[in-house]
Amino acid sequence: MTVSEVMAPDPRTRSIRTINGLRASGPAGPAAAAQLIWCFLVRLDLLLRTGRHHNPWRAIPGRPAFFLPKAAMKRYEALAEAIAESIRSGVLRPGDRMPSVRQASISREVSPSTVFQAYYLLEARGLIRARDRSGYYVTAGSQALLPEAQQASLPEPESAPVAVSERVFEVLESTAERDVVPLGSAFPSPHLFPLQRLARVMAATVPRLDPWSSVDDLGPGNARLRRQIALRYLTDGLHVRTEDIVVTNGALEALNLCLGAVTRPGDAVVVESPAFYAALQALERNGLHAIEVPTHPREGVDLAALAQVLERHRPKACWLMTNFQNPLGSLMPDAKKRDLVALVTRHQVPLIEDDVYGELYFGARRPVPAKAYDSEGWVMHCASFSKCLAPGYRIGWTVPGRFGRAVTRLKLSTSLGASIPAQATLAAYLEKGGYDKHLRQLRHALSVQQNAMLQSVARHFPEDTRTTRPDGGYFLWVELPPHVRALDIHRYALSHGISVAPGPIFSARGDYGHCLRLNYGHAWDARSEAAMATLGRLVRAFRDPA
Repeated sequence: MTVSEVMAPDPRTRSIRTINGLRASGPAGPAAAAQLIWCFLVRLDLLLRTGRHHNPWRAIPGRPAFFLPKAAMKRYEALAEAIAESIRSGVLRPGDRMPSVRQASISREVSPSTVFQAYYLLEARGLIRARDRSGYYVTAGSQALLPEAQQASLPEPESAPVAVSERVFEVLESTAERDVVPLGSAFPSPHLFPLQRLARVMAATVPRLDPWSSVDDLGPGNARLRRQIALRYLTDGLHVRTEDIVVTNGALEALNLCLGAVTRPGDAVVVESPAFYAALQALERNGLHAIEVPTHPREGVDLAALAQVLERHRPKACWLMTNFQNPLGSLMPDAKKRDLVALVTRHQVPLIEDDVYGELYFGARRPVPAKAYDSEGWVMHCASFSKCLAPGYRIGWTVPGRFGRAVTRLKLSTSLGASIPAQATLAAYLEKGGYDKHLRQLRHALSVQQNAMLQSVARHFPEDTRTTRPDGGYFLWVELPPHVRALDIHRYALSHGISVAPGPIFSARGDYGHCLRLNYGHAWDARSEAAMATLGRLVRAFRDPA
């Protein structure tokens, strides 16, 4: 059988009817026609108002939930799976050249975009690889991955003071040098972002700024930018008014403002275990105590354990990451998010939701935040453009719900406002369009790099190593063999020009001494592979000392 024959039409991927790129399956009729026409009009309305190409096919409060059939929305996944099966069965062999996008589109009777998405998915899985000006080829074969980390953490469910800053600063200082391989960095590569285009937008926007914007945009922030953020919420099915949004100096200020609005020194705050180290530092700086709750590497916080903590300790807030948690990469399922919101609402405990990685998903759609299930204002949603569009611009925001007045006043009494030129630039960029295209490219790059790192861990690390396999973000959590101390690996790796983030910086008690967080947000090259090989040798040396 030839490669062309393998790519013959598959009934699972055949389009039945199309209206402006929207496909639906099943019997035609007035209801189906009305659904497609309604979807088309919503898309046209958004395009005329915003100039952006959205995917607004999610439930909007107060409107019918006109979803396209699930199979139609995931046609590219069916195509990718059919090709993957041909690779696994040996019909397509290592080195075989894949049909061009045009050839595959014609033979499979699908759109070129469907083929592109399928090829991207296969590339992210490590099954095919693109060669410059040559197309896609079947790879030489995938390394069997090491087992996935499956065990939820078991922290002590007690309130405790926090003292992590010294450990954190020691690690952060090691990642600042450019000649260090930044596996321990908290940031993705700046080369992944459209910084030149943003610079051109800024050059065109700043000279036309109204001088009064330096006054008008204090406090809540630039009105045009807040409108664009509100539109982003709308496409995800959340109705958020522009006046509900407070623009901040990055998400970290948003999170700290929310924390300051609902706590006082001596209060206790619930965090995940392991937890984002900046959350622990914020608690330490404000004289707060941490209550660490068990967290699963795939599904996030254990709600039964959280319920017990809320009953027993009466904390003043919860600081949680529901989408691609740092450092685990866990993604809380929608039903669990709904139950989480019901739980904190019942106990009237504010939930500070850190959602800075939500746009970095590898699946078919953005995971909704817990805020989507909040009807009484107990969720304080925080996000940012720093991880997905404009690092260095330091523009984030919060939708603090019932605590909006307190957050706004705290903002005015601390930093007054975020950068006026940066806000205006991002507003203009979002109005012009192109953000969603950039996000698709960014997600694809991160997905490919994650697969490369997982393969590299499998090649170089001992077989009793465990790793997470996140569905988004840019971090892997690696559980090393017992008795291997992550702080030792950190120090020895640094002497070889490699940074890693050791597990103890992600715990108020210094737990996770045998764990590492690794960053796959930088282009994978020979230097990256060599660094992973060095780490693997170090881990083996500490596991099996002479």
